[in-house]
Amino acid sequence: MNLDLTPAQRAARERFRAFANERIVPFADAWDREEAIPRELIAALGREGWLGSILPAEAGGAGLDRITYGLLIEEIGRACSSTRSLLTVHDMVGHALRRWGKPEIRERHLPALARGERLGALALSEPNVGSDAASIETQAVEDGESFVLSGRKKWTTFGQIADLFLVFAKVAGQPAAFLVERDAPGLSIVPIHGMHGTRAAMLAELHLEGCRVPGAAMLGRPGFGISHVAATALELGRYSVAWGSVGILQACLEASQKYAAERVQFGAPLAEHPLIRAMLAEMIANVRAGRLLCLRAGFLQERSDPAAFAETMVAKYFCSKAAAKGASDAVQIQGANGCAPDSPVARYLRDSKVMEIIEGSTQIQQLAIPRFDFPEL
Repeated sequence: MNLDLTPAQRAARERFRAFANERIVPFADAWDREEAIPRELIAALGREGWLGSILPAEAGGAGLDRITYGLLIEEIGRACSSTRSLLTVHDMVGHALRRWGKPEIRERHLPALARGERLGALALSEPNVGSDAASIETQAVEDGESFVLSGRKKWTTFGQIADLFLVFAKVAGQPAAFLVERDAPGLSIVPIHGMHGTRAAMLAELHLEGCRVPGAAMLGRPGFGISHVAATALELGRYSVAWGSVGILQACLEASQKYAAERVQFGAPLAEHPLIRAMLAEMIANVRAGRLLCLRAGFLQERSDPAAFAETMVAKYFCSKAAAKGASDAVQIQGANGCAPDSPVARYLRDSKVMEIIEGSTQIQQLAIPRFDFPEL
């Protein structure tokens, strides 16, 4: 399997990196403190075509291959994991809608999502339900040609500003998925503040109180909500989170190398001290290994190989753990400076913990991965 990047992919990575360095890196710490990313950045991402990056051209998207998409996520995640999370959840909604939406609902929403004129958000978790998604408590009752939804959704990334929510609810005991527009009657949105990580991801809780949606807003059919619609979205989400974790780890490595080269202790730069060199070596090895795992998963996804599902899970598991370890070491290398409120590595540490939880926690991956039969490389 040839995992080398093509010239076009390398050129795209340079473009992504230049944008991230100019438009995101200098401001990410301020956005973290303010708990929001600016609308101007979202508009810029839309103009670049990166809010429709995985959607095909016929839907108004950029139609990026999976490897190029991963490189985009890595570079944005290296700069700001909160901004990366916008791409992740927005793309999850668009991807699921394209796969499972009725033609009329696709025509209504996909072009606007692809252009970034509307933002999508995933509403799966609830106050009492996280990893056990099949146990969702939100209910949807059929009423003529409509459904009436009642329940609460929590931890909805960019729920404060999203225009379209992919909401999961049970219909007569069977899980189903619905597209709910922001102005739907009976939907209210409550911002969530003070999160540990990805603080600029503008989380919200959704209150659905007799929220009426048209029948065409259902994706798939009752019984398919988790096993098909959510699975489609979450597989892309795991892939995106894996690449985003590589981005965090790369940022930790760059910050650590710079600090260790400049900081002098006991008469020598930190980079000359053996224990610091050991931490740097582990970061270097893990970022390279993680990137290769992501490339393999992307290669398999691109050719629709059934093995892609398990390989994506392995990539998410390894990369999120490696990011958390690398971020912890980056703070350790900087000592008290790394714990300061304006320290980027302190932000990386907080954001990396989120990566071990979202799109399937580390423990969920540990339970699932041994069930697969992996082919020889």
